[in-house]
Amino acid sequence: MGPVSTTVQAATKTDAQLTAIKKRGYMVLGVSADYPPYEFHKTINGEDKVVGFDIELARQVAKDIGVELRIKELGFDSLLGSLKTGKVDMIVSAMTPTPERMKEVAFSDSYLRVAQKVIVRKGEENKYRSVMDFKGQRVGVQKQTTQETTAKEEMSGAKVVSLKKVTDLILNLQQKKLNAVVVEAPVADAYVQTNQALTLANIKFTNADYDCAIALPKGSPAYLASVNRTIKKVKANGQFKKWRKTANDQMFSKQNFWQAYGSYFIKGTGITIILTIVGVLFGSLLGTLLALMKRAKNKLLKAIATVYIQYFRGTPLLVQVFMIYFGTQVIHLNVSAFVSAAIALSLNSGAYVFEVIRSGIQSVAKGQTEAARSLGLSNKKTMRLVILPQAIKTILPALGNEFISLLKESAIVSVIGVGELMFQTSVIQGSSFKPFLPLVITSLIYFVLTLILSLLLRYFEKKMKVGKANNEVFD
Repeated sequence: MGPVSTTVQAATKTDAQLTAIKKRGYMVLGVSADYPPYEFHKTINGEDKVVGFDIELARQVAKDIGVELRIKELGFDSLLGSLKTGKVDMIVSAMTPTPERMKEVAFSDSYLRVAQKVIVRKGEENKYRSVMDFKGQRVGVQKQTTQETTAKEEMSGAKVVSLKKVTDLILNLQQKKLNAVVVEAPVADAYVQTNQALTLANIKFTNADYDCAIALPKGSPAYLASVNRTIKKVKANGQFKKWRKTANDQMFSKQNFWQAYGSYFIKGTGITIILTIVGVLFGSLLGTLLALMKRAKNKLLKAIATVYIQYFRGTPLLVQVFMIYFGTQVIHLNVSAFVSAAIALSLNSGAYVFEVIRSGIQSVAKGQTEAARSLGLSNKKTMRLVILPQAIKTILPALGNEFISLLKESAIVSVIGVGELMFQTSVIQGSSFKPFLPLVITSLIYFVLTLILSLLLRYFEKKMKVGKANNEVFD
């Protein structure tokens, strides 16, 4: 290759992305930290940390640029969208440069080349000796990965099942809902080493060795050059091999399950409760506003309320979460994952609380409105002082049910990296290599929360009924 032109050399000295990172003093790393030994959570000296050789590589990249590294956790299928919309500055998550991905983002030089392996249940390894033996078998792969491409292209006749997380694949394999799982060699070795019920099938793929690289925004040559210099350095001086060894040691360190992961359940439960309270509180305010707009004489207000209600009822909450999280970035509002989740839950809840408020208002006898108006009260005062206070008795029980529903629906926001209960469950599944136990514990936590809310709801309903009966006797 000939010498690089002065134009190219000048271009790689600086670019907008690198300048912005240096100016703010930190770099945001996008990662799906449930993929040991690449990236995973570990409690070290009582502190929760994201570790793994991918994380160490990202820290070195940031250090060489001269900035701090900040980690933003997301679902794997949300990473590229976050990079394209500017939510993160780079992705280091065992990502392979494919032609489709290279159309959307830039990739660094390879920092690791890995083979693909097939995990099967122990005792069935002799059943599968070539890719042709999987004809008619259900083979699991992680969604939007190179393993998905490999299985579809080379395992002729296999029924390829794409799931979001490796932990889900392993759980399905253990429950005999899958016959095999295709994953990268380091991950496959880790699961087999920690689970005696699993083993590796001796399967050879034709084109199954893939490169792992760092994903960066397009049009950032200086940034890319800096990343490539770091990769070249850590591979040459043996540092990357040391990071891999450290990650393996951390991955297999023995810890009591509750001591290691109890804090994750507690943290996730707390965030779930906060999100639910925020969603119901602002959803109630919004629902009340929508109910009043629907009762207004102004046709424009009625139309706005109708369109809003139909839209948020007619689209999935998951879509709304993604639209708010990525959409705010498109209009240059860097809204955090937690705030995006709170907004999405509030807006969605408002569309359903509207019906609760409307029903409560309609439950009040029309004579109450007529009596208030005959006393000279305006429409606004009639609603505020007469109708709404009486409607509350009907509204509160239904609002309590909305609280319970939103508590469970909040699990959806884990896709954008909000650390609520289901997100923490995924983290624990990946770090502990126990796909099922964390789900059992999480289900019990949700059950206890909903049971407490149901009991409180019944208590207040009884109090209101007693109060209503006393008022009737007094009258």
